[in-house]
Amino acid sequence: MAEDEAQADRRGTRKVREGTVVSDKMDATVVVAVIERVRHSRYGKTVQRTTKLYAHDQANDAKVGDRVRIMETRPVSKTKRWRVTEVLERAR
Repeated sequence: MAEDEAQADRRGTRKVREGTVVSDKMDATVVVAVIERVRHSRYGKTVQRTTKLYAHDQANDAKVGDRVRIMETRPVSKTKRWRVTEVLERAR
């Protein structure tokens, strides 16, 4: 247990996001759309920002429409900087 805590301290905290899988056509890769709600700096209106992130899915478990949790990781390829940690909800 102490080794895990020491390793987490050395690595620092990793970003965790939740989003919806929009593409699973690649091998071991999914594209996840993460929706972020922010207030507009001048007008104060709440605006949705969508970011598409490439995530590593070794088991090819996630399908289009699934809600997934992804975690920041070391670069796996030119565009992949995230990995799928769990599938929260399956698509209907």
